[in-house]
Amino acid sequence: MPEERRTKVPRKPKHPCAYPGCARLTDKRYCEEHEKLVNRQYERYGRDPATRNRYGRAWKRIRDSYAKEHPLCEECLKNGTFVPMEQVHHIKPLAEGGDHSRSNLISLCASCHSRIHAQRGDRWHNHKPQSSG
Repeated sequence: MPEERRTKVPRKPKHPCAYPGCARLTDKRYCEEHEKLVNRQYERYGRDPATRNRYGRAWKRIRDSYAKEHPLCEECLKNGTFVPMEQVHHIKPLAEGGDHSRSNLISLCASCHSRIHAQRGDRWHNHKPQSSG
């Protein structure tokens, strides 16, 4: 019986970091250094200051516990794809009356998390309220 060959799935080619003047190649939008910088700038200037008060030490414990129990992206699992989770997301945002209860949490990969926020318009400040019901 011939030896079974495993072929690696080709990855997307790396592209330059989107930060102005940076030519480092990356798989993501920004290189590691600039991703941290952009996230810090967003936390400081782009995010509502009241939001920071909602996420403290208790949230970190809840998030870590939930991530340990749900290590894969729950949206991708629905499609039969096994993708490691990267973020714990509130189904109903805290700003809209949601809470940290497990029934209001879902583990997501970065792609699914970005898609959800893009559909809601959260990060681009053009939020369209979703109809309830």
